[in-house]
Amino acid sequence: MVRALYPGSFDPVTRGHLDLVHRARALFGSVTVAVARNSGKNPIFTVEERIELLQQELPDDVAVVGFSELVVEFCKREGFGVVLRGLRNVGDFEFEYQMALTNRHLRPEIETVFVMPSHAYSYVSSSLIKDVVRYGGDVSSFVTPRVEAAMRAKLARQG
Repeated sequence: MVRALYPGSFDPVTRGHLDLVHRARALFGSVTVAVARNSGKNPIFTVEERIELLQQELPDDVAVVGFSELVVEFCKREGFGVVLRGLRNVGDFEFEYQMALTNRHLRPEIETVFVMPSHAYSYVSSSLIKDVVRYGGDVSSFVTPRVEAAMRAKLARQG
């Protein structure tokens, strides 16, 4: 049984992220979502909050964990054979391809598998969603109601 790890910042978790997890569940024996602790992306939510939101949005058979090391080292230590990555566009491919080759150099026994999201989510990014929410826009087609409410509450507290 191949165990897949889907790492990312998930700040916030989007319908595109959820779509990728559901696609991966059909491909692999087990899928775990791993939330990066050292994200340099100026996150809205703490790692613990992101883990909690993911746990609320994902089926019970999908584990959610935090991590703060190289993805391939985490995979090696925890027994994952595949790193799952989403590709929305050509820009994603260039970055992800570089990362996949670096990971392969570090741990050749761990494969990277690229999965494309549904067309409806091919242009959605967490950064874009944060900007839309900051300016009061409607993000209901990009995130679940629970995530939208959490974002609006968090941003309101931050000023």
